[in-house]
Amino acid sequence: MTDMTFRTPDGIEVPSVTADEMREVDRLATEEFGIDLPQMMENAGRNLAWHAREMGTAVTVVAGNGGNGGGGMACARHLHNRDVPVRVVLDRPPADLEGAAAHQYAILDQSGVPVDTGPTALGEPSVLVDALIGYGLTGAVRGPAAELVEAMNDRAAPVLSLDIPSGRNATTGETPGEAVDPARVLTLALPKTGLRSADCPVSLADISLPVALYERLGIDYETPFKNRYWVKINPK
Repeated sequence: MTDMTFRTPDGIEVPSVTADEMREVDRLATEEFGIDLPQMMENAGRNLAWHAREMGTAVTVVAGNGGNGGGGMACARHLHNRDVPVRVVLDRPPADLEGAAAHQYAILDQSGVPVDTGPTALGEPSVLVDALIGYGLTGAVRGPAAELVEAMNDRAAPVLSLDIPSGRNATTGETPGEAVDPARVLTLALPKTGLRSADCPVSLADISLPVALYERLGIDYETPFKNRYWVKINPK
């Protein structure tokens, strides 16, 4: 467990985790605590929608095929339910989505949320949500995902990244290729060590993981979410 911590404005210290450590948190959550991925996506998407609404009035969510993409699509649904103009741009055809991401897409499809693929579909929103690639990235972003990263950076709209900016290594903070340059990051559960080098505001979102889960992993944890569902954090 790393000894690098973040701190909330009221002085609560929050431990940060590497990508491998976060995988173990997710594994324990699903396999031993029975918290499934769609539950975590719902909590991520609800928090993300709040931040997107604060940043702009028309939103484009850029989503991939994974937990981050599913959280982004859940965000799009929460925005649509509140009459916020929103569209989703995928890095692949919807038929190629799998698992929880495919499940979230199916809900959007039934709800009438516009979904397209490719950089030209981004349009000119007032805010872009980067839910393309999560903490599992190990090398440079390639193919259609890299084109979407470049297109997001070319837009005038500010970018809100979910968990970790797409293209940034969650453990080291390195950007071996194209990487999103966000105006804000909303990271999930615990901050990632790679966010220590972020040059934008970072907030931490509650996705409802029990304190007992962290205790079982030997993580020294005091909840920063007293009376709130997200909190600003800074490296200590």
